[in-house]
Amino acid sequence: MNDLVRQHTALSDSDLEWLHLLVSEWQLLSDLSFADLVLWVPTLDGTRYVSVAQMRPNTGPTSYQDDMVGHLVPRGRRPLLDAALDEGRIVREGDPEWREEVPVRVESIPVRREGRVLGVIARNTNLLTVRTPSRLELTYLQSASDLAQMIAAGTFPFSGEQVDMDSSPRAGDGLVRLDAEGVVQYASPNALSAYHRLGLAADLVGQHLGQITAELAPSRGPVDEALVTLASGYAPREFEVEGNGGVIQLRAIPLKPKGTRIGSLVLLRDVTELRRRERELITKDATIREIHHRVKNNLQTVAALLRLQARRMDSDRGREALNEAVRRVGSIAIVHETLSQNLDERVEFDEIADRVIAMVAEISPGKVTCRRNGRFGILDAEVATPLSMVLTEVLQNALEHAFAQGEQGTVEVSAVRGEARADARLLITVKDDGRGLPEGFDPQRAGNLGLQIVRTLVEGELGGTFDMLPGAERGTKVVLDIPVQPQK
Repeated sequence: MNDLVRQHTALSDSDLEWLHLLVSEWQLLSDLSFADLVLWVPTLDGTRYVSVAQMRPNTGPTSYQDDMVGHLVPRGRRPLLDAALDEGRIVREGDPEWREEVPVRVESIPVRREGRVLGVIARNTNLLTVRTPSRLELTYLQSASDLAQMIAAGTFPFSGEQVDMDSSPRAGDGLVRLDAEGVVQYASPNALSAYHRLGLAADLVGQHLGQITAELAPSRGPVDEALVTLASGYAPREFEVEGNGGVIQLRAIPLKPKGTRIGSLVLLRDVTELRRRERELITKDATIREIHHRVKNNLQTVAALLRLQARRMDSDRGREALNEAVRRVGSIAIVHETLSQNLDERVEFDEIADRVIAMVAEISPGKVTCRRNGRFGILDAEVATPLSMVLTEVLQNALEHAFAQGEQGTVEVSAVRGEARADARLLITVKDDGRGLPEGFDPQRAGNLGLQIVRTLVEGELGGTFDMLPGAERGTKVVLDIPVQPQK
């Protein structure tokens, strides 16, 4: 719509915004009318119309098999459009048109904003299946007529009210027609079923909808006056009511076809099962976060016990082995702590990497500087956990073997993430400026436990590659290439 309006018409951005608001609402008009809607806007030179939007009804057969958006029609070819645009009134005169042996009744509704007619809605009704209308269909058609008059008067859609049509109730979900006092004149079978779910035992017709809704919904006081006002349809609002184990979603639309409120249209939908599933998901999410939190606490307890045991060790090698185990357990605990704070099983790994770097750097405080460049981004939990252990082992190996006791140096962790949709990868480089690799060192066969852990995790669990190379000038460079999911 934006491209068509800006290319062919003289409408301003505020006018275009009004048309967007109308189009977001007109599924309701289409369903109530049992008719197709096409929005026509006059072109910049005034000689033609361009169709910028189209809607088909959910309640009846379509009149257009083809897409009409983008079609250009010269003035004079469709007299009803000309009359509605020039005279600013709803035009219904004329005989039905025949399209592919189907009779179609055509009406034109001017779209008014702040006293100006921006365009015309062509309402096309397929007459092939016309029969004696039921009470529901008569209520639909009367409500559609009222809304059409409000569009022609510029009072619908309601300015400032943004409706999410994906979640908002529709006419087929349940419809209640109220008079000016808020008393129910008609309630569709679906609407009555929804109120029975709330605990209503009687019929809705003749009841004051606001009062009966407030009585069915538990409140702190005798009567919830705000709920009475909302359910009576005095203002355009969308809200939910819960009672008797049921939940219904309501949307009130005041009807003012001639400027004065004559009643309201209330659309409603039973969302009990939807809200139940949402609560189950919330409970499940909370349970998962609690599990991660408890795992983190248990791992920290294990790390504390290993640390106590290390202090009691007489053997230096045994003490160092336990300290390495403490750091390995700690790196996993960091991931679970991060997962316990998220709503899904994905984590921002940069925070984890920084904490792992700080934890490992404690073994050489004030001597070797560790820093990170680039971004790891968001990773799945099944990638983050082994990757945190790999990063711990690589950093620990660099700090222990690249520098002599008390020697100063730098360890730099770099991350580059490729976002190719078919083959997203994370390239991690850990460089130090230490003493370098021993002569004849083969990282793929070295028997060091830390390197064995790195090889197993990178190649086995992460499906990536691992290599250790001499640095460009001095030191050692570790390169990890890991496949990851593209970031959303």
